[in-house]
Amino acid sequence: MVTKEKSDVSQQKREWEKNTLKKTLEKSPERRERFITTSSRPIARLYSPTDMANLDYDRDLGFPGEYPYTRGVYPTMYRGRFWTMRMFAGFGTAEQTNARYRYLLEQGQTGLSVAFHLPTIQGLDSDDPMSTGEIGVCGVAIDSLADMEILFSQIPLNKVTTSMTINAPAAVLLCFYIAAAEKQGVSSTQIGGTIQNDILKEYQAQKTWIFPPDPSMRIITNTLEYCTKNVPRWNTISISGYHIREAGSTAVQELAFTLANGLAYVKAGVDAGLKVDDFAPRLSFFFDSHLDLFEEVAKFRAARRIWAREMHERFNAKSPRSYLLRFHTQTAGVSLTAQQPENNIIRTTIQALAAVLGGTQSLHTNSMDEAWALPTEKAATIALRTQQILAHESGVANTIDPLGGSYFIESLTNEMEEETYKYFDRIDKLGGVVEAIKKGFFQREIADAAFRYQREIEEKERTIVGVNDYITDDMLEIPVLKIDPEVERTQLARLRKTRKTRNNKKVDQLLSRLQKAAEGTENMLPHILAAVREYATVGEVCNALREVFGEYQEPIIF
Repeated sequence: MVTKEKSDVSQQKREWEKNTLKKTLEKSPERRERFITTSSRPIARLYSPTDMANLDYDRDLGFPGEYPYTRGVYPTMYRGRFWTMRMFAGFGTAEQTNARYRYLLEQGQTGLSVAFHLPTIQGLDSDDPMSTGEIGVCGVAIDSLADMEILFSQIPLNKVTTSMTINAPAAVLLCFYIAAAEKQGVSSTQIGGTIQNDILKEYQAQKTWIFPPDPSMRIITNTLEYCTKNVPRWNTISISGYHIREAGSTAVQELAFTLANGLAYVKAGVDAGLKVDDFAPRLSFFFDSHLDLFEEVAKFRAARRIWAREMHERFNAKSPRSYLLRFHTQTAGVSLTAQQPENNIIRTTIQALAAVLGGTQSLHTNSMDEAWALPTEKAATIALRTQQILAHESGVANTIDPLGGSYFIESLTNEMEEETYKYFDRIDKLGGVVEAIKKGFFQREIADAAFRYQREIEEKERTIVGVNDYITDDMLEIPVLKIDPEVERTQLARLRKTRKTRNNKKVDQLLSRLQKAAEGTENMLPHILAAVREYATVGEVCNALREVFGEYQEPIIF
């Protein structure tokens, strides 16, 4: 095939517009709507080689498993093995969630992902007054090692990998997991998994922080140091764009803010005296996959390229493993609708396809009923089957980066990379990520994007099927998961028993030692682990640190 010069294509495109397109538009105009992505990015009518004028294959694409990893982090990708099918689950008591885990593993799930209830996420025990009415409602109630032991009963922790979506008290829950593995006879060198541990995006989007930014960053660098030496198979931070996107950001904002946070963590680790190649390979990422198929694929490809370049050029990493942006994906919960909930199966399928085409390493698919409640067993099974059909029946896993070379995809990937660096410049001028948080930069950017998107829906500039168009009067009745009030009574009884039967004098001594470490410069992780081995609770550990660090109060932002 003879490759045309780009100037020839450009001239031919103008002739096509003048001679062929113009006649068609005169007879049959295009649809009267804005052609935009989910992020309101304008989309051109047609893409051609002229939109890839500056693309250099070696510099910008390369081959899978080689720098800059645009086409995938592993040489064989899904031809070697499928992505990890890691369904996010947690509700009620540890016993109930353990049963769901074992069911999903029997159905072919290949990794675990823990959803904690709100009190645990906020570093509170179930008997805290603020926990009333929230126990086990939006995740599993985990107060102490006693709960963690039950959560993973009959699940060998040297045979599975576990992801835990927890941030402010992440170090505590990691120590619970280490101690639970020890109870099974599994050492910390054998366990594998991920704690989210991404506190920066909490200040930006999800808002479940505990401590101010500076001590929070210290806890994270302590975790990096401890795990590098003692838990070598553990991903110490899952740098999360998911919650940024769910809060209303655009795809580019999700990409730019997530990578900026990741670079801030790397800098903090280096500033704390760690060698970048010792901890960077255990950093991972967590992205949202929204409904615009091509925008999402481009986002994932741009993310890999930017991260590899920054690790190589900014931090002078020597190990290729430090360059790899490995990521988990969750389909967009914010896109699910209470109206016509079965439509959510289709939405989730498109989003899962985007994640796979974009080269994800693991994937959670949301269930159709999540706009109503936590998933039922049947809805979760359908969501898992969605991934299995994509893997085994669709053909999308048979070749690597199947959309690579598309004029549209490559152009969109380049655009998103360029806009990401513009955000990097703005963040740097504000003094870096932490200073930009304190000045409300991220919060305003996300709020403005969320407002714009909602206005477009309300003014019917974009169609949401079943919400602002194609509306039916019939309300589909679907089963929903309801949390029995007995869960709260059961959890409180277990917590009382734990406090009664443990060595309270020793717990108090260990918590006091933790506080002294927090007041100084010593790594806090060994002290947290010692305390939780004696069944100190998440609330007790966090309260000990609250007394030293205080609690963060977000400034009022107009």
